[in-house]
Amino acid sequence: MDEQHDIALIGAGDDERAVFTEYEIDPVCKLTCAYRGKTIEAEAPDFFEALCLIRRQLEPEGLIPFCYGASLNVYPSGMARDMGAGLKAYRMKKGVHARMADLVEIFTSGPDVIPASVDAQEAFWREWLATPRV
Repeated sequence: MDEQHDIALIGAGDDERAVFTEYEIDPVCKLTCAYRGKTIEAEAPDFFEALCLIRRQLEPEGLIPFCYGASLNVYPSGMARDMGAGLKAYRMKKGVHARMADLVEIFTSGPDVIPASVDAQEAFWREWLATPRV
């Protein structure tokens, strides 16, 4: 079954939203984003990667989806990508190991979402990987 997510767009007008729809067409994860009367889509090995591809198409318009999958400090583990189609990711803190309690669904949002570009999110993840953790 295809799942839809109604997500606010940061950088847009007040209350502007996009509808993201996931389609799992084994072995590909397809994601569409409908906003402003148009639809963009991406296919990738997992939904997190598909979301990143769509975010790269939204960025030139100054738009960032307000969800954990587009938050600066959220990134999926290899296992989450392989076993869970990249639908869950970890909230990370520098110097601290990610725990199960830090796992969030990428298409949901919360008060701790930090909207970021794909490049900024990847840079944070690389810094987290390079930082010793306790």
